[in-house]
Amino acid sequence: SDDAAQFLSAADPATAVHDTSRKIEESVSTVLGFMSAATGCAATYGESLESNLGAMANAENLDSLRRAVETLVADTKGMAAQNSLLRDRLADSSNEIQTLREHLESVQQEAMTDALTGIANRKSFDATLLHEAEHALEKGSHLSLLLGDIDHFKRFNDTYGHQVGDQVLKLVGMILKQSATGSAKPARYGGEEFAIVMPRADLSQAVTLAETVRTTVASKRIRKKSTGEDFGNITMSIGAAQFKPGEPIADLIQRADECLYHAKNAGRKQVATEHELQAVVSD
Repeated sequence: SDDAAQFLSAADPATAVHDTSRKIEESVSTVLGFMSAATGCAATYGESLESNLGAMANAENLDSLRRAVETLVADTKGMAAQNSLLRDRLADSSNEIQTLREHLESVQQEAMTDALTGIANRKSFDATLLHEAEHALEKGSHLSLLLGDIDHFKRFNDTYGHQVGDQVLKLVGMILKQSATGSAKPARYGGEEFAIVMPRADLSQAVTLAETVRTTVASKRIRKKSTGEDFGNITMSIGAAQFKPGEPIADLIQRADECLYHAKNAGRKQVATEHELQAVVSD
């Protein structure tokens, strides 16, 4: 419906979700109203049927029998018309609810997706990491986290402009989506920082994926399609950490972030793990 369509274009996805949910509730209430009316009609028809059958049984002459039959036929036609109307109304309401449900799924997905890169946003990342940590704790399985940052992105952005910068962010998002196969879940963590949640993956598997992402990003030349202007290469620094059963999620994120900054401080365009952090501490 037109009302549902406008929800998709709403600036605030949370508002769109709320409005669409409200419309679904209204449609369900309408259906319940139809059902209540139908119940009342059925009860009235039942009473009419009983009355007219009684009148037919007790008819003293042909005229009184004919009147009872005519009344019964008229009431039956009326009931059939009511049933037909109810069927049409229920079909319309069912279609509307289905459309609204599809819109609701769409805006919910939109609310959890980064508009620029098309991968999960920070809100989705937070929910996913929490869910996977709970699952890892329950099943006793591994869970790893990658946090990556585009090296010198601000300088690149300032030099070539935000439009080119946005294309770089899109490129990195695409590489993460293509590289993070299986259960790995990429997300834009914020700004030029990205993350990959890796259920059932230990630290060595996380490093393997991190190296794939890092080398793939470094292999790409950034060019302007319209002019062929070459902006050179970009590189990424990535930190890798593995979940310790029972630890707060904030600790896992902080450890991955510390690994990322260790990679930055060690010269960028590399992957650092918590093993490197431990080595620094022991030194």
